[in-house]
This record gives sequence, C-alpha cells and structure tokens, in this order.
Amino acid sequence: MSDPEPEPVPGSGPDDGSEGSDGDSHDGEELPESAVEEAERLTRLARAATDDDERAAYRGHREELLEDHEFTARVREEDTGDVLVVHPAEWHDEAEGVIRTDRIEDLSRAREVRLEGAGSPDDWEDVESENRALVADVREIHGDVHADNAAALADFMGNHYARPMTEATAAELSEFRSEYFVRNAWPTDDQRAVLAESIRLVFETADEPLPDY
Repeated sequence: MSDPEPEPVPGSGPDDGSEGSDGDSHDGEELPESAVEEAERLTRLARAATDDDERAAYRGHREELLEDHEFTARVREEDTGDVLVVHPAEWHDEAEGVIRTDRIEDLSRAREVRLEGAGSPDDWEDVESENRALVADVREIHGDVHADNAAALADFMGNHYARPMTEATAAELSEFRSEYFVRNAWPTDDQRAVLAESIRLVFETADEPLPDY
C-alpha cells in the first residue's frame, strides 16, 4: 500500500541527477542531499518489507529524519512508476489531507525521486552492453569473485533502474547490498566476504567516484 498521495508539485520533476542553481541552494541550506537519499533508502526498505511492523518502522524513521528539517514525504503513484515526494511540512493541509499548491510561493523547495524505472527502457540494450563490458573488465583485472559480484550489481541496476552501474546512487547501492544481493543474487561465502570491495572495484575500474553510502 502506498502512502497517502499528495497532489503533483509543478516544476519539480523526478530527480534525474541534475541540479539547477535553485536546487543547489535549497539542498545546501534547507534539506541536505544526504537526507533525501536516506529518505529514499528508508522508503525502498519499507516497500520491500513483508512485515507490517517493519514497514511502519521504516516509515517512522523516515518521518523522524525529515522532521528534523521540517520536511515530510509521501509516495505518489504514476503510470510510469511511483515517485517519492519530499516537501516542506508546512505545505500539507492537515484538514484537507492534500498539498495546496496555490498557497506555495516557491515550488522548487520540493524534491522528487522516482522509485521505479528511473532509466528509459529504450536504452536498456545500451545499458546492458555497457554494464557487461565493465563486468568483463573487472573479471580480467580483479578475478572471478569480484566479477560475479559486479555481474549481480549489473543485473540490479539494469533490470530495476535501466542505468549503468556507475550511475548508482548511495541509496541504490545500499538497497543492492541489504536487499537485492542477499535475496536475489545467491552469493557464495567468498562473494559475501568481499562485496564492499567488489563495489569499490567496479567504480575504480570505470574510473568513476564511488558514492558515500
């Protein structure tokens, strides 16, 4: 079940990794990027949880996190996939249970993060090719165990987000480690023991910075 659905907030499309000057200002002063990423991580954990109490606990942690910044969050359902909407708590009309956009002066204060289908399905073949080439590089340089972990990350990012491994956010890497890897990758003990190192080597091999997750 999704959270109560707010009205769409004009002018604050799903987070595609780009930042305008207005977004930079608010992220730094009002709501840190790390808080948005943690809210996304907790939302994903809540959605993946099978126990009602566990799901409520994750949502409660998210609420407490955002309350420190006087923000709140809801999940909005769309045909192309659900979107996490993080917005100032003052925007929420408690009596009507909706966001009253007509009373908001600065809509850019909201942040939206697409929870599903972040990449374009039309690009899947290109993404798959790029990810598998990187897996092959990891295998050649660092061996089979690290490459098998890289292949699991390629599956996760390609199938769930249609994006290259090296574009994974901190929240997505946390989701991969805590949820996907343990439930879907069927890893060996050797793979489990070096997972963090494998992820680091994926980014190092591609000469890309590793998010702090």
